[in-house]
Amino acid sequence: MSTEGTATTKPVVVYGVSGYTGRLICEYLREYNVPFIAAGRDHDRVAEVVSRIPGIETADHEIVEVEHTVEALTELFSGAQVVCNTVGPFIKFGDVVAEAALNAGAHYLDTTGEQDWMLAAKERWGAAFAGKGLLLSPGVAQMYTTGEIAANICLETPGLDTLDILVLWKGFPTYASMQTIFTILKADWFYLEENQYRKWPSDQVFEVSIPGQHETGIALPWGGTAHPVWFKDDPRVATVKAAGGVFDRSVMQTVIATTTMFTEQIKPLPPEEQEAALAQVAGSVQANMPPRENPRINTSLDSVYASGPLGRAHCVIHGNSNYKQTGLLQAYAAYSLIQQAPRRAGFASACQAFGHRELLGVLRSFGLVLEPVLTVNR
Repeated sequence: MSTEGTATTKPVVVYGVSGYTGRLICEYLREYNVPFIAAGRDHDRVAEVVSRIPGIETADHEIVEVEHTVEALTELFSGAQVVCNTVGPFIKFGDVVAEAALNAGAHYLDTTGEQDWMLAAKERWGAAFAGKGLLLSPGVAQMYTTGEIAANICLETPGLDTLDILVLWKGFPTYASMQTIFTILKADWFYLEENQYRKWPSDQVFEVSIPGQHETGIALPWGGTAHPVWFKDDPRVATVKAAGGVFDRSVMQTVIATTTMFTEQIKPLPPEEQEAALAQVAGSVQANMPPRENPRINTSLDSVYASGPLGRAHCVIHGNSNYKQTGLLQAYAAYSLIQQAPRRAGFASACQAFGHRELLGVLRSFGLVLEPVLTVNR
């Protein structure tokens, strides 16, 4: 079905299904028997992507072509309860979708890795969504939510107020992920120290010890990540530093080299030229959709050290298929929201909205993570 901004009778709209993650969200919505609209700006491209979802013929779904405007998206979202947005870079495209979801009275979820978008979304839309009892939850994704689950497991031990978070995965970023990686080079990156945002140096790099193996790895602040934003003003937590990346050192070295190149060659350009140059670099690194994840190969690791004046805790969650984790987390969040209100309305993380133990159970039930390894010293 190809329509232009027509209101839906389906409870969930997945916007941006022409990409890798949008397809996986639809796949897991099918697992939950949730009817959905697969929407995007190019009907044929969305249809081609959806046709490759295993068992799609048994899913209650429609394919909709829609313009990326507040008016068209508001009309499309009207009648839906949840919007899952995968159209990034979110700092560029997110406002339109958030405004349309708010207009339509729908909860908003996205998969962002852009700290600047999260901060902007909280300021611009948080109070308005809360006023309508709606959830505004950017960053519902493996690279943020699974680590947040590990952090909250550590915080079940009272008296810990500092979080040191590491997120790594094995694989290659999708085209959309590469666009995000290079888009965040234009932004300031923050960690949390004594409940105040502090700016990371633009050239910050970490050589990290990886739990469960003898080799070390390379990690970056990765745009600051979602974690400092989620734990800001959490009375349990004062300080949060997070680093992330992929296990493959050569990929991380490419990102580091690009950061240096941006500082030296692209940053002096006018803003519009910066964006075009970064998009070109991102496309040259990854222009195609990567193959479907193999759980034997595409592993993930979330490690959180939590500390306090007289206590320590360390939680490690080993998993696989980080993009599948993202698709599942989005689908479960939508599945939950069409049945009951979130635990917190307005701007809230997945753990704040649905509960970290509940989300862990979802990931465990689909075989995507092991039981967390928790060590506590008090």
